Amino acid sequence: MRSGFNRFLSSIWQQYIKLRSVLLVAIAVLICWASLGVPGAIAGLNDDRFEGDIFALFAGNGSLVPPRVSLAEALQRDRPTLLVFYIDDSSDCKQYSTVVSQLQGFYGRVTDFLAIRVDSLPVKANYAPDEAGYYYNGFVPQTVLFDAKGKVVLNEIGNISFEQVDDKFRQLFDLLPRNESVELKRRLVNEINTELVKE
Repeated sequence: MRSGFNRFLSSIWQQYIKLRSVLLVAIAVLICWASLGVPGAIAGLNDDRFEGDIFALFAGNGSLVPPRVSLAEALQRDRPTLLVFYIDDSSDCKQYSTVVSQLQGFYGRVTDFLAIRVDSLPVKANYAPDEAGYYYNGFVPQTVLFDAKGKVVLNEIGNISFEQVDDKFRQLFDLLPRNESVELKRRLVNEINTELVKE
């Protein structure tokens, strides 16, 4: 009687092992099949999807956000201020972030750079001239450059070139025009902004 019971237990155990093996294989196949449909974690420069802070991801420069000073403080510091309005899920803003980062590389020690997410602007009927919302025109990216006295010397919408903003900076700092000065070599920040370097 004992041997019959042992055979019974042995057959149940073997069936359990077979069933367990089949279930493990089925689960493994299901996991592999499900993982094929999951897109990779790829941040796209040319799409309008949110992947995180654009200055850290695409410009290699997380130091621009949040701004170190408010616009009111910057305008009182007797130095130029570059104000850039952007949103993180705009391909135009993603592409322009590399230009802003390059400008900060050249002028960051003598200019206040304020990169302002449009989403962070308070909703108000009216803004004071020392508030960022006062200068926002409803489009991104938008670049506003103030001279040391707080006067707007550049207010442009869209992806403007490094050279266009650099020309204004050269006027503010009384530097030679680009065609009369030594060519500036821009340092690569990451593989995203390699198109900025002319070889």
